[in-house]
Amino acid sequence: MDQLSLFSSAQPEWLNVENGRLYWSPHFLSDDQASDLFEQLLRDVPWKQEVITLFGKSVLQPRLQAWCGDKGYQYSGLTLPATPWLPALLSIKQQCEAISGQSFNSVLVNLYRDGQDSMGWHQDNEVELGKNPVIASLSLGESRRFLLRHLHCKSKMEYELTSGSLLIMTGELQHFWQHSVPKTARPKEPRINLTFRQIV
Repeated sequence: MDQLSLFSSAQPEWLNVENGRLYWSPHFLSDDQASDLFEQLLRDVPWKQEVITLFGKSVLQPRLQAWCGDKGYQYSGLTLPATPWLPALLSIKQQCEAISGQSFNSVLVNLYRDGQDSMGWHQDNEVELGKNPVIASLSLGESRRFLLRHLHCKSKMEYELTSGSLLIMTGELQHFWQHSVPKTARPKEPRINLTFRQIV
C-alpha cells in the first residue's frame, strides 16, 4: 500500500496529486489571528447537533455544526437552511477566494468538542457542489489528523491540521479520494473547522 505524507512542508504550496490538486498553507493565519477568530466563532455561531441518516439509520452527528451563506444544503438526509453570514466569516471567505481563485457562497462550520468528535470517511461530491468542487478548509483551535485515501490505487495522505492552517481540495479530487477526521483517545481541546463551498 502506497503511503504518502505531505504535511511536513512549512511553506504554502500547490500540490498536484493523482486525480486532484491540493493547496497547503500551515500558517495561513497567525497564532493570534487564529486564536481571536476561534473565540469569536465559539461564542457567536448558533451551534447545533444534527441528526443524519447513515446506512438507513438516524444518528446524532459526532460534532456540532452550523451552515452559513446564501443557499441551503442537503447531505445524508439532512437539510441545512442558510443562516446569515457572520462578518468574521465573510472576511475569511474573501481571503480563501483570493488563494483558490474560486468564489464561495456558503460555509459549513464544524465544532469538534474533544477527541471523540469526528468526521467519517466521505467525499464532498453532492450535485449541488458542481462537477469538480473546490473546498477550502480552515482549522482553528486544537490540531487534528486529516486523512485522505484514493478509492482505486489506495494511496494515502495525512495532514496535521493545526490552528490557522488552510487546506484547499480541488480538481477531480472529490471523485477519486475520500477524507476523514478520525477519533482519537488522546485528550483534545475543542477545534473549529470552516469548509467554504460554492453551491450551484
